[in-house]
Amino acid sequence: MEVKNCRKCGRIFNYIGGMPICPMCKENLEKKFEEVKNYIRENPQSGIPDISRDCEVETGQIQQWIREERLVFADDSPVGIPCERCGTMIHSGRYCDKCKAELASGLNNSIAKPQAPVNEPKKNTRDNPAMRFLR
Repeated sequence: MEVKNCRKCGRIFNYIGGMPICPMCKENLEKKFEEVKNYIRENPQSGIPDISRDCEVETGQIQQWIREERLVFADDSPVGIPCERCGTMIHSGRYCDKCKAELASGLNNSIAKPQAPVNEPKKNTRDNPAMRFLR
């Protein structure tokens, strides 16, 4: 196990994996997430600045939850973040549907598909004018 300082509060803790924050800060962050989720249910037309101000959560944290697809908004919601590839406004995830499709097809095309070996016909050595030696 690795010992690290918490990125939020500075406490020392045993780091196992994931975000480098202590268990106490993780618990507080999950409580804030539940608070934000309930606020969005009650106020579906609120934007990120309103949610941030009323729930006392950083806008960057809200955007991270959206990118992680923990928060998903309806198509008619004013909440949106830019696609990381093309900048189109999206309601969850990192990429828009168009970019997801392009990335997936690019990955599929980059993977070499196994091909059957091509058997070349044997060359007739009698027609080959190379010099031959007998033993």
